[in-house]
Amino acid sequence: MKAHETLPLLPIDSGDGVWLKDFEGKRYLDGVSSWWVNLFGHNEPRIKAAITEQLNTLEHVMLAGFTHEPVVQLSEKLGALTGLGHCFYASDGASATEIALKMSFHYWRNIGQPQKNQFLSLQNSYHGETIGALSVTDVAIFKDTYAPLLRQSAQMQSPDARLAEADESAEAYANRCADFLEGFLKQHHTEIAAFIIEPLIQCAAGMGMYHPVYLKRAREVCTLYQVHLIADEIAVGFGRTGTMFACEQADIKPDFICLSKGITGGYLPLSVTLTSDEIYQAFYDDSVARGFLHSHSYTGNALACSAALATLAIFEQDDVLSKNQAKTAYINSKICTWHDLPIVNARNQGMIWAFDVQTKNQQFQQHFYQQALAEGLLLRPIGNTVYWMPPYVISQDEIDFMLKTTKQVVIACA
Repeated sequence: MKAHETLPLLPIDSGDGVWLKDFEGKRYLDGVSSWWVNLFGHNEPRIKAAITEQLNTLEHVMLAGFTHEPVVQLSEKLGALTGLGHCFYASDGASATEIALKMSFHYWRNIGQPQKNQFLSLQNSYHGETIGALSVTDVAIFKDTYAPLLRQSAQMQSPDARLAEADESAEAYANRCADFLEGFLKQHHTEIAAFIIEPLIQCAAGMGMYHPVYLKRAREVCTLYQVHLIADEIAVGFGRTGTMFACEQADIKPDFICLSKGITGGYLPLSVTLTSDEIYQAFYDDSVARGFLHSHSYTGNALACSAALATLAIFEQDDVLSKNQAKTAYINSKICTWHDLPIVNARNQGMIWAFDVQTKNQQFQQHFYQQALAEGLLLRPIGNTVYWMPPYVISQDEIDFMLKTTKQVVIACA
C-alpha cells in the first residue's frame, strides 16, 4: 500500500472480452488474463447464464453428507479428462496443493510407511503461499520471511531450458536433470512421499519452459521408487500449454493433479485435487482416523461448479484448442521478426509466450508495467521477463495491438 501512494490503484468499472474499462472510460487489454484465470474473456454470456441458472435453484450446500448435481457432473467430466477418478474440492490453488501433500503423506501412513513424509520440488518452483504449499515453493521473496514456520523440502535441478549449457539442447538438459532426480530418489526414496512439479512451465520463475521428456522420466522414476508424482497444473491446465493438460504432452498420468485458475473461466473461486483409485482405497475404512480429515466450508460450491461446467462446454462447442493453434502460429510468425529489440530467450508453449529483456534499468519491471498501462495494455513482467497469457478469445486485431504496444514499451523502458 505504500507503493500505491505514488502509483494509485486502478479502479475497474467493467470488462468485456479481452478488455477492462476504468471509470473514466479508458480500456486496457488484459494480456495476463487477470492473473492467468480468464480463459474466454470478461462478460462471457454462456458462463454468466450457467451461474444465473444455478443461482435460481441452489447456491451452495455443504458436501458433508450431501451432494448436488453440478459437483457430480463436474467430477465425472474431470475424471474422464484426467484419468483420475476421485475429486477433492477447495477454493484456490494453494489449497489444492495442501490437499495433495496431506493426502500423499496420509496415504503412506495408512499403508504402514509413515517414514515416507518428505517432499521434493524443483528449484525455482512455486506452488502457493499457505504453509504447506510454501514449504515446497522455492521463490525466496515469498518464502524467506516465513522460513521458521516451514517444513524443509528438497529441491531438484530445474529443467528450465534457459539453464542449459550453451551447446546443450533443451531435451539433453532435461534428461540430465532427470538423471539427477533418479540418483536422488535411488538414495532417499524410503523417506520421500511425493515429488510435486509444475508440468512444462515454471510460471513464477519467469515462465521457465522445459522439454516434456523430463515429465516422462519423472513419472518413470517415481513409479520405480514408489514416490507419488503431483502435477501442479493450477496455472498451466485447461489449454494453456496447447493441450487440455500439460501432462498429456509427455503421455503420463500423475498420482495427483491440482487444478484451479482457469477451471471456472475466471468467474468464481474453485480448485480441485484429483487422485487415483489406489490412493482413494487407502482411506476407505470404518475408522474415521484413516479417513482424509480435511475440509473447506465452500467445498464444491454449486455456483462455482456450474461455471466450471460451462467453461468445459465452451472448449467443446468452440473447438478451442484447434483455434488456439492458429493464434499461436500467428503470434510466433510476428515475434520471430523482432531482431532489433534487446531481448533473449524468446519462447512459447501453447498460449503462453515470454522473453527476457536485456536492460540496465533497475526498475524495468515497474516502469514497463506503468508504461504499458498508459498505452492501454495490462502486462506484469516477472523481473526482466515479459510474458503474454491472454484470454483465448483474443482477436487478430487485438493481438496486433498487444504486440505493437509491447514492442514500443520494451524500447521505451529497456
